[in-house]
Amino acid sequence: MTSTTPSPASAPDSASADAAPQPWNPVAALQRWAAWVPIRSLSRRHRRRIKQHLLLLSARDRYLRFGYPATDEQIGKYAMGLDLDRDEVLGIFNRRLELVAMAHLAYAPTPQIPGKPAMAEFGVSVLDKARGRGFGARLFEHAALHARNRGIDTLFIHALSENAPMLAIARKAGAVVERDGSESEAWLRLLPDTVASHVGEAIERHVAELDFQFKRHIRVLGDIIDGVGEVRAQFDNTGTAAKE
Repeated sequence: MTSTTPSPASAPDSASADAAPQPWNPVAALQRWAAWVPIRSLSRRHRRRIKQHLLLLSARDRYLRFGYPATDEQIGKYAMGLDLDRDEVLGIFNRRLELVAMAHLAYAPTPQIPGKPAMAEFGVSVLDKARGRGFGARLFEHAALHARNRGIDTLFIHALSENAPMLAIARKAGAVVERDGSESEAWLRLLPDTVASHVGEAIERHVAELDFQFKRHIRVLGDIIDGVGEVRAQFDNTGTAAKE
């Protein structure tokens, strides 16, 4: 999956049929929160974590993510060159605060072309040990909500045709996928933003931040406990040696 945002003029008019907003469904809402995953927006101070995450990708995963066999040097340049003032980078952390899944939502340079749909391109990567948990789909859903709330009309994906998981996520979300040999493109038309969409994003962002801080405090507490255990072990060993 490349990181180049295409010209808005390339998006087909039939990207997706606009659907009317659905009435609130309490059962669907409960199911959504039961499967909720904390997704956090990443900033400049996370560049090192972003780089580490991408470097942990296998050669195969790097090829699928970037569309070419990216080297460590190329990944470093990509991570350091991210425009975090314009674009949105989203991350999922495990309990050890390791970045296990990441999405890059690249916005087309402003101003957008008048009369053409405002677009953003989506790219995602998930570490092998975090597969099978739906992280890619959740990042796509969250990125679509983020783009929708910022007036973006169309979410775009450029992926290798052999990247079946990514294309499956796009199709499941309702995107139109077009294949051109070894590469495929997908377009998902987004609904206009609403008060509910903004409130939903704000709640998810706040709860994700609380989750991250909780994990951070637990990690610090664990380090303190481990440190106390090491001191006690050294003290006990010193006392035993003195008696001998």
